[in-house]
Amino acid sequence: MDLTQSTDKEKNDRAKKMMLWFGIVSLVMGFAGWTSAYIVSSSRDDWASDLQLPQSFYISTALIIVSSITYILAKKAIKEGKREICSNWLWATLALGVAFIIFQFRGFSEMVAQGYYFTGPTSSIKLSYVFLIAAVHIVHVVAGIISLLVVLYNQIKGKYAPQEYLGLSLGATFWHFLDFLWLYLLGFMYFVG
Repeated sequence: MDLTQSTDKEKNDRAKKMMLWFGIVSLVMGFAGWTSAYIVSSSRDDWASDLQLPQSFYISTALIIVSSITYILAKKAIKEGKREICSNWLWATLALGVAFIIFQFRGFSEMVAQGYYFTGPTSSIKLSYVFLIAAVHIVHVVAGIISLLVVLYNQIKGKYAPQEYLGLSLGATFWHFLDFLWLYLLGFMYFVG
């Protein structure tokens, strides 16, 4: 297949997909670095082995899984030409994404209420990693929400159709990545150290 023979639109669409995947790979590398540092640090004498992850983290996990399902349903609806249903699923995804962030902050509050802090005399290196990894993921979910708001705006403006929904598809790919990333991070923090 000769990629130089494509139309300008095909080249542009392919470039957008590649940029998204380059971004995702760079995020994977960043989180791989933090989780690797977490593993290396777990051999320290001051490593807190009794930390229980807050219940709110598990609730937020359920929320982000459901939000990925609603994004899938939105994409399915636009493929079928059901614009209003697509919009409704996108709004549901947005609400679930915001709820995810709210429960993440509740999780931080639960840890602080138990006397666990990011830094200070009652903190440990493990607590600092847990706060850091969860907080950096929240920042990326905020980026996902901004992306979702752009998708919603374009959907309301009628930009997507059954044969043209690249923006929605790219937004969904990033959102699903954030979902899988959180599942990995939660499992990692639960099972390692």
